[in-house]
Amino acid sequence: MALPVLSVSSMKKKKKPSLVLTLSSAGLLIGGGVAAYWLLNQGQLFSKNLPVGANIIPQDALFAVSLTTDPVQWQQLREFGTKETQVELDRYLVQLRDRFINNKGYDFQKDISPWVGEQVTIAILAPQATKPALKPIATDGSIPNQQSLVMVLPIKDQQKAQNILAQPQALKGGEWSERSYEGIAIKETKSTLGENLSAAVINGRFLVIADDSKTIEQAIQAYRNKTSLATSAGFADNFPKIASSQPFAQYYVNVPSSAKIAAASGNRHLPAQVLAQLQNNQGLAGTVTLEPQGIRVKGVSWLNPNSQRVLAVENKAGKMQNRVPSETLMMFSGGNLQRFWADYVSTSQGNPLSPIAPEQLRGGVKSLVNLDLERDLLSWMGGEFSLSVIPNTPNSSSEDFRASLLFMVQARDRDRAETSLKQLDEVMKTQYQFQIQQTTVAGKPIVNWIGPLGTLTATHGWLDEDIAFLALGAPISDRIIPKPNNALAINPLFQTTVPLEKNPKNSQFFLDVERTAKNFPLPTLLPNQQAWLKATRSVGITTAIEDSRTNRYEIFLGLKKAGKPASLKSSSINPISSLTPLPTLPNASGIPLRATPPSP
Repeated sequence: MALPVLSVSSMKKKKKPSLVLTLSSAGLLIGGGVAAYWLLNQGQLFSKNLPVGANIIPQDALFAVSLTTDPVQWQQLREFGTKETQVELDRYLVQLRDRFINNKGYDFQKDISPWVGEQVTIAILAPQATKPALKPIATDGSIPNQQSLVMVLPIKDQQKAQNILAQPQALKGGEWSERSYEGIAIKETKSTLGENLSAAVINGRFLVIADDSKTIEQAIQAYRNKTSLATSAGFADNFPKIASSQPFAQYYVNVPSSAKIAAASGNRHLPAQVLAQLQNNQGLAGTVTLEPQGIRVKGVSWLNPNSQRVLAVENKAGKMQNRVPSETLMMFSGGNLQRFWADYVSTSQGNPLSPIAPEQLRGGVKSLVNLDLERDLLSWMGGEFSLSVIPNTPNSSSEDFRASLLFMVQARDRDRAETSLKQLDEVMKTQYQFQIQQTTVAGKPIVNWIGPLGTLTATHGWLDEDIAFLALGAPISDRIIPKPNNALAINPLFQTTVPLEKNPKNSQFFLDVERTAKNFPLPTLLPNQQAWLKATRSVGITTAIEDSRTNRYEIFLGLKKAGKPASLKSSSINPISSLTPLPTLPNASGIPLRATPPSP
């Protein structure tokens, strides 16, 4: 049984969904997603590199997501995870199926599958300035949900669509009316609860459904005037870069508009200068595919063509995984720490949503070690860097720490680096009463910081002529000097998790979720997080700057397998006894089709 979200009737909701909730759900799916047709030249030619309905959805769409209608892929998704997460996912799917398909008297395989295409797309449009508020401004400062929804269902078999959908059921809860706009017939209804629904068939190939009459007119205008997503800045150029032959999902986010609305919807508003910076960005898109060992996301983001900001094409990461041991739990690496910091400052200055304010970090370094972060430290850290968590070995002579936090960086000026490190030693000695011990490991000089109680707390030194390191916690010098033969780079889990397609790389991230979650607490970011962590083996991310305006990324989630799931059963949702009809929808080609009205 395929997902009920693919039903025409999935538009029938008593409340319009929150934009923030929709974007969050898409992020957890990492996605949500879209996949792959574009009707060009009035619908005569197809491009498999653009989402379904890209030439129909208006350019002001905040978000577009397309999901496969292939039941085999949905079955594959349900097999991932543990028995606990499998039950949780199935419960969600059953509720959607029963609410939007079964309880309306329809069956996906019988009523929808015979005529619908390989994917369907749902888009959220920006609120119209002239559209009246649906409810007063909430006291918590959030704005009302005024965004409109559009669903595009491609018709792969017109004859079957006509045969199945041309038999309306008994009308209850509302009446259907018909009108024409731009030469295209529109069917509309208003339920007894005041919900609106408009539907039209465009070019005999797409059934388009919207939640009000103005929205469906926007879609028709976008199609007629070629002012759709397909013609928006950077969309058609960048989507093909992440195309896949059989995607599970694809998605698109209008970054500046979505950020502006999402920021206004919460309690913490983004300052004007932060929103101004976000206007430099244009779009974020991704393709989600299912693989035997997990879920892969290939994405691309691009800047506004009129943006004053440009990206520095500098992809120099990709070597630090050769310098840490195979048992490393986490590693993040980048190509240029100076540039990484500068980019962080430019996007975080004055931003209340940043994890830590740049000025706080500067102040913290100054108060702790009496050094200027940028002048004394970052000034010589212009090369590749990494931050790793390495567990202590079971037979280690030191049991004071369970792991080591290892920082490595390629120095552009070793003399300046040596001066800063000596200053750091002096501060630890005079201000914190640490003993500064100079020794060697495998013939290389290192410096140990011995705490007042005699505990080895930190070590710093040089791996090569220009690679400096600082290890806090468990002693690991002998595991990184000399360069380990059994390095993280040849760890099978790292190789299968961290995407290798993008080379050279701008940054890499690896997390052994299974081992880390067992031994160390992780910050709570998701509801029911512990259950989902138990279902995940590892996470890998790779990014690369493609050109001065385009950034590519790839994410892989390594997941456990719960085995073949049981058939989806009925949920506890009460069936709706009185069904509403599917009206006959004439289209431009004279083929009658129908759409499902909202729930009574």
